Amino acid sequence: MKAAIIVFPGSNCELDTYHVLKNVIKDDVSLIWHTHAKSLDEFDYIILPGGFSYGDHLRAGVIAAYSPIMKEVKRQAKEGKLILGICNGFQILVEAKLLEGALLRNSSLRFICKWVNLKVENNNTPFTKRIKIPSIRLPIAHNEGRYYVDEDTLSYMNKRGRIIFRYCDDKGEVSEKSNPNGSIQNIAGVSNYEGNILGLMPHPERASEKILSPYKTDHGKLIFESMRWWLRNGNS
Repeated sequence: MKAAIIVFPGSNCELDTYHVLKNVIKDDVSLIWHTHAKSLDEFDYIILPGGFSYGDHLRAGVIAAYSPIMKEVKRQAKEGKLILGICNGFQILVEAKLLEGALLRNSSLRFICKWVNLKVENNNTPFTKRIKIPSIRLPIAHNEGRYYVDEDTLSYMNKRGRIIFRYCDDKGEVSEKSNPNGSIQNIAGVSNYEGNILGLMPHPERASEKILSPYKTDHGKLIFESMRWWLRNGNS
């Protein structure tokens, strides 16, 4: 499989993601600068990595959403290509109107960096198909991670199974106590209605090797493996 990692000024997780895809998942990976004006047809999937694109000026992700490469990313999204936005990448996807909602300042008004538990709400997506456990552990590192969407849209997203991950506790229970940033209904990751785009605040690339996890787990790898499996097998 061939993966494109889009790099913006201020991205800082592109090399972590590159390492995981190339050396752990064993895919063919390219770093694509945000001014790239050519087609991305040759790639099987696209990743928008974490970081602080454009220094989070104006609003996290909003300037990057208008970078030249995003016109092509939108075209690829419309054609059904798998796209994963991690942390700042999630913010960019929302600002680019590829995903519903908004990512607001954490309710604590502080930057949060810690490991969290995520309940897998829908394991029949291109990003979760290979996750056979009810919850996974990934780290978060963000200041604007509080997901918000209006009540009508939220209801529709729930009915359509587009809430993919929620923050939970060690037992997999979703509660206010297990919500690190104040996200509505503990939401940590959502997909578009077609299911080919996922925005996720936690960092799977930082949890894809057991040596990096205090819990000796590599749950992040399951998301990347799911994408690879889906591209080969589809929904079967």
